[in-house]
This record gives sequence, C-alpha cells and structure tokens, in this order.
Amino acid sequence: MDIIGWVLVIALFIVGMAGAVFPILPGVLAVYGAFFVYGFFFGFEQLNVWFWVIQTFITVVIFVADYAVGAWGVNRYGGSRASVIGSTIGIIIGPFVIPVVGLVAGPFLGAVLGELTVSRDTQHLMKVGWGSVVGLLSGIVVKTVLQVFMIVLFVFWIWF
Repeated sequence: MDIIGWVLVIALFIVGMAGAVFPILPGVLAVYGAFFVYGFFFGFEQLNVWFWVIQTFITVVIFVADYAVGAWGVNRYGGSRASVIGSTIGIIIGPFVIPVVGLVAGPFLGAVLGELTVSRDTQHLMKVGWGSVVGLLSGIVVKTVLQVFMIVLFVFWIWF
C-alpha cells in the first residue's frame, strides 16, 4: 500500500510540474493534492497546521502570480486591458487550437487581437504581443520555482 501512495504522490508532483508549463494541466493543485494523498496513505500527523498555512499561502501566491506576471508582461510593453484579457483567453485556448505552438502563439495572438481593438499601429501590436510572451515565460519560471519549493518543503517536512 505504501508503494501505491508514493506512486500517486510522485505522479501528482509530475503532473503539477508539467502544469507549470501547460495550462491545461492542474499545476499547483496537483502538487497541493499530493499532500492530501500523502496524508490519506501515511497519516496527517507530520503535516501540522504550519505546513498547511505555508503551502496554502504559496498556492495562493502562485494563482495570483500566474495572472499578475502575465498581465505585467503585457502592461510592461504598453498593452491595454483589452490585450491582457486577450492574452489570458489566448493562453487558455491556444494549446487546444494549435498543440504545443499554441502555448506561445495563443497569448501572443490574444494580446495582439485584444490590443487591435484600441490601436492599429503594427509595431505597437507586435510589441504588446511580445510582452505577452515575456509574461508567459516569466510566469512559467515563477510557477516552476514556487512549485519546486513546495515539493522540497514537503520532503524536508516529512523527513526532518
């Protein structure tokens, strides 16, 4: 039974880390869920209230940062609210429409189309599109670092 528990925990960690890159996957929720799986299989005694407070705080930070960093990228490059909304829609729809390439093309095209509602300057549109890609990649880095921190903290918490 222990092997099944660890396989599920590790599988959720892998799905979570893949979710840092692919928005289709649950990402941080899979990592957070792995803690519950561990608790159900091995007991919640080691996972005290401070563990849950810290991990929940990091989870909330990841959710906020995911949107905020993407919006920062678009805004940093002169995008409007319409381009932020377009970029957000693009990151959700892009990977479905054009697998793999849509991960980057979706936010780019979404930001450009959103900004097109307020500006017709091609150079500005491309700059805003590039900002959405910068925001996307920055968000991936932030999510990856924080999720790795969550996993490392979990490992230290249960073993030390």
